Amino acid sequence: MHVAIITTSYPDVVPGSEAAGSFVADFAQQLGEQVKVTVIAAASAASRSRDGDVDVIRFAVPRLPVSLLRPLHPSDWLAIAKTLRSGKQTMQQFVHDSSPSFIFALWALPAGHWAAQAARQYDIPFAIWALGSDIWSLGRVPLLRWKLQRVLRAANHCFADGFQLAEDVERLSGRRCRFLASARVLPQPDDNGTAPAAPYKLAFLGRWHRNKGADLLLDALRQLSDRDWSRIAAVRICGGGPLHDDVQHVVTELQGQHRPVEMGGYLDKQGAANLIAWADFLLLPSRIESIPVIFSDAVQLRTPIIATPVGDLPVLHDKYNFGILATAANSEAFAQALRNALDSDATKYQVGLELAAADFELSGIARRFIAEIRQSGA
Repeated sequence: MHVAIITTSYPDVVPGSEAAGSFVADFAQQLGEQVKVTVIAAASAASRSRDGDVDVIRFAVPRLPVSLLRPLHPSDWLAIAKTLRSGKQTMQQFVHDSSPSFIFALWALPAGHWAAQAARQYDIPFAIWALGSDIWSLGRVPLLRWKLQRVLRAANHCFADGFQLAEDVERLSGRRCRFLASARVLPQPDDNGTAPAAPYKLAFLGRWHRNKGADLLLDALRQLSDRDWSRIAAVRICGGGPLHDDVQHVVTELQGQHRPVEMGGYLDKQGAANLIAWADFLLLPSRIESIPVIFSDAVQLRTPIIATPVGDLPVLHDKYNFGILATAANSEAFAQALRNALDSDATKYQVGLELAAADFELSGIARRFIAEIRQSGA
């Protein structure tokens, strides 16, 4: 079997350019241990290379990450057109030359569109792995919603990286969608261990975007009292994105009040592992979410989580008791969740984190995917 992965999310030389797909390289490597894999990926420059067990063909796009291109903004239309053309041409040429036995699109748009075109032309089965940004953001735009429905219905298999998201894909497309967890393999951190009592170390790692709740976190930190801050050893906010100026402003404000808050940029996998292992609690203040990769990162390193009750996080909390779940996705509720965490024993969540780590192990995820598509005769 030869699986071609077409994606706008694969590590490039531009920090953070893979956006939602920081785990895609690890997933491809796990597949590469079982079948032949070629990745066709958006990048800042065209190239061909070998990455472990995987061949990688990169096609040049005007701007990364592709997910931040805005279909409703005329200023982005030229970049979108060039991206669509580059991806289509590269995918068509690869399939013509190499005749893969299966195409896997990460994610529904635009990768699913490219996969559907090539699959139809060369009579090759294909699957789509949908993200929340596909369904909950692009799906709100009427023309894109229609396109989503078409590519999802054309696929031989549909997957989603969340339980609720899979149900939403089924409602949108009228066809079955399987849950496929997103996870990556982290290197060993420099140090790991959770303190049993405050003062605790807190960390946020991700896009500084409204959907990810970076602004909710900042507002929540502003609401904490002197007593609350006496129970915090440090807060580190790492990542990047459209809310950069807001993050910088509030961090500077809190530092002026002598609060132990730091900000940093995007982190490579070693840096991410070090940060998550350093933290006594990982912060997940999202407004919209399915199951973020950072969740599987945290459980892999047995770091408890403070999260908002969005997407599948309430279901996961009921199943694993991974930490503290806020009562609502707003800054007041998240501030109270922080207080509850600061008054708790962070080591009591280890049993649930162990169970979650076993369920979100990447090699098992890759095996389940291969079994699913082989069962259908691909």
